[in-house]
Amino acid sequence: MRKLITFAVIMGCMVLAAPSITHAGYTQTKHPIVLVHGVTGFNTIGGLINYFHNIPWNLERSGARVYSASVSFVNSSEQRGQQLANYVNGLGHSKVNLMAHSQGSPTSRVTASLIPHKIASITSINGVNKGSKVADVVRGIIPPGSYVEGGAQAIASALGDLVNALSGSDNPQDGVAALETLTTRGTTELNNALGWKGVNRWSCSGAAEDQWINGNRVKMFSWTGKSVFTNWTDITDPFLGITALAFGNEQNDGLVGVCATKLGNVIGTHYDMNHADAVNHLFGARSWWTNPVSLYRSQANRLKNRGL
Repeated sequence: MRKLITFAVIMGCMVLAAPSITHAGYTQTKHPIVLVHGVTGFNTIGGLINYFHNIPWNLERSGARVYSASVSFVNSSEQRGQQLANYVNGLGHSKVNLMAHSQGSPTSRVTASLIPHKIASITSINGVNKGSKVADVVRGIIPPGSYVEGGAQAIASALGDLVNALSGSDNPQDGVAALETLTTRGTTELNNALGWKGVNRWSCSGAAEDQWINGNRVKMFSWTGKSVFTNWTDITDPFLGITALAFGNEQNDGLVGVCATKLGNVIGTHYDMNHADAVNHLFGARSWWTNPVSLYRSQANRLKNRGL
């Protein structure tokens, strides 16, 4: 009887360990992964709240080496891109894979234009690659040079300084520059400056996976969600329900239209996921149908299989 119990315990332990054994090395990319936050984002607040929630751990547990970059809470994509380039250079690796959410995508594309030899790939997650109609609406109701703009700038800068203090950063803040860069016009100007690398100028579709920047190949990928309300317990859903009104009947994630997110090789745009769900927030409240963590893990494995 004792032998039978011992055998049962051993078999039970093997069953529990099987997923870990099966997935050992699943996300172990050749080059480290750098997660890049979006507008009004941060890497971590006091080491307790992470912008990407538990995604770093879920990548690391199967072999990935993961960093979370810290760039300005609010600023232009050009300024954030230079900050990210400095951060990547400071890591000391020959190359990195950038996984970027929201404004993190144009930020990463600026970085690739500055140090293309250091960027193995860019993965855009609900990225603002052709602008946001929400930014267009906000820019329209905040006239340039007005008292309203001045007040909004002061509030955004104050929040950014608070995030700096809580996250141990010292990034410059510019709320108006952040707003301008995320409008359709502002993003178009950025795309013109970057040569539309990875972004299809003419249609609602992706582009070639392999993009060449100053003789360096940078692989580009993207995915996005197309839903707004995904979990009744998530307090961010009602807010996104309001901002989604800017898109009319166009498919969107609450802040960015599906067509505006496409970059390089489009992995998928059908996910039941909104803009906050894309980084597994608010604290894991999401749709039953799409687990954002699995998308990051699958992408890490895809990068690994491509030798990245």
